[in-house]
Parts: sequence; structure tokens; C-alpha cells
Amino acid sequence: MTATNPDVAELGAQGAAPGPEPVSTSARKALSSPWASLAAIVIAVVWTIPTLGLFITSFRPESDITSSGWWTFFTNPTVTWSNYDEVLHGSDTNLVTYFVNSLVITIPAVIIPISLATLAAYAFVWMKFPGRDFLFVAIFALQIVPIQVTLIPLLKLYVHPPLNLVPLAGPDAPGGGFYTLWLSHTIFALPLAIYLLHNFMSQIPGELIESARVDGAGHVQIFTRIMLPLMAPAIAAFGILQFLWVWNDLLVAITFGGPNTFPLTARLAELSGTRGSDWFLLSAGAFVALVVPLIVFVSLQRYFVRGLLAGSVKG
Repeated sequence: MTATNPDVAELGAQGAAPGPEPVSTSARKALSSPWASLAAIVIAVVWTIPTLGLFITSFRPESDITSSGWWTFFTNPTVTWSNYDEVLHGSDTNLVTYFVNSLVITIPAVIIPISLATLAAYAFVWMKFPGRDFLFVAIFALQIVPIQVTLIPLLKLYVHPPLNLVPLAGPDAPGGGFYTLWLSHTIFALPLAIYLLHNFMSQIPGELIESARVDGAGHVQIFTRIMLPLMAPAIAAFGILQFLWVWNDLLVAITFGGPNTFPLTARLAELSGTRGSDWFLLSAGAFVALVVPLIVFVSLQRYFVRGLLAGSVKG
């Protein structure tokens, strides 16, 4: 007669012991707990209070701003549109021209690096050529180079290009001087763009590409008909980041731009320097600059989240 362990028998009746809980499941439970939700609400409220104060200040008369804090608006609400009217159409401010300059700078500075980065990422992932790994590591290493150390060398190249090329900077610069801004933002964005899109594209199953090749598709058809639709979330995510970066940029704009190409941020900096006490203009101008990035982020938010999470969790 053989003795039977009751624990073993019970385990055999119930089946195999459950394995460890996946990391994604435990993380989802932790982030969806009531305490995590409460912490997120508190952080959101604390983060929003300064923006709310700035928004209220932009609608208050100058006399109220100089005599009391923005929180007194709730006890003595006084609203005026004169701040926005002076910011947009005033002779001293007139932000409309700078607003248009920001659009002219930002849109190409987003489209150009994304176009180049998607092509480069496809080449690094699905095409074999000598020195591919070394070149990718070199591009990845460019992310650690501070932008500040590149400004003077780039400006010298723009003003005095080699091989008797046409100068891109100066009073007679082609394109009104916007080429230097587009090229600079593209140079600074490409390392991160290639790295992010490369990582996203490498998560696409290779069997999908092999099936397309068996059906006779070349690199152009694979890229345009398969890769681009699948990479839409990643492209949108980086596009939002690049748009916000370029729209809010000041350093590159004042270094490579000129009086005719200054964006909205440059004009707001001038208001801050010469009109340090005119908060009614600064607050209104800040929200004029905030409108377009807010619309872009809200309209593409779902793609932004998908692009950030794509490939981060398997299973």
C-alpha cells in the first residue's frame, strides 16, 4: 500500500498551479486602483491651477490685475476683450504676423523629418547594407549631443557654405530665411525620429513582409501599402512631439531666424522683456500661442497614446 499526499492529490484534482501574474496585468491593476486615480486627480488639479490663473488674468482689466490677485475674480468678476484685441491688432504687439510665421516654420519642420525618418527606419530594419549597424548606432549617439554646441558651427555653415554654395542665411537668403529654420529643426529631430520609428517598425512581424515579397511586392510597395498604414500611430505620436517642440522653440528661432522670420515665441519674449509689468498682454499672448498646439494635441490624442504604447507590452 502506498501513502498518498493529500496536498498533491488536491493539486492534481484542481490542475496545475497558476503561474506568476504577467507584469502588464499587475501594472494595469496598480494604475487602475482608487488610490492611483485619486493621485492622478490631485496632480491634474495642481497642474491646472497656474494655467487657470493665467487664463483668468488674460480676461481681466489692467486695473484689476495690478490691484488684486486673479483669485479675486470669483468674488468680483469683470471681463474684457480689450487684452486680446490689443495683442492681435495693436500697433505695438500685432501677433498675427508672428502667428503666421510660426505656422510657416512648424509645418515643414514636422513633415520633412518625419518623411526622412520613415524612409531611414525602413532601410535600417528591412534592408541589408554594409555598415548598417554602425550607422544606426552613430545616429542613436547623436541624441546626446547638446543643441547649444551645434548652433555656432551650423550658423557658420549657413552664412559661409563650402564649395561656393548659395548662403542660406543673411539678408539675401533664399526662401526669406526660413530654410535655415527648417533645416535646423530637421537636423535636430532626425536622430530621435529614426530611433523611435525604427523600434516601432522592428515590432512588425517579418512574416508579413515575406508574404508580400512572395506575392511580388518590392520595397516601394511594401513601404507605401504595408508599413505606412501600420506606422500611423507612431508617426502621429512623433508628429505631435515635434510640432510642440518647434512651435514652442525660441533658441533655434532667434539664432537662425531674422526679424522677418521670428515666430510667436520670439515676440512673446520681447513682450516679457520690454513690458514686464503688462501681464494683461503677456497672459493674452500666451493663450493665443496655446490655441494651435492644444487643437493638435486634442485631435490626435488617441494616436499619440497608441504610438507611445505600441510595442511596449506583448501578450
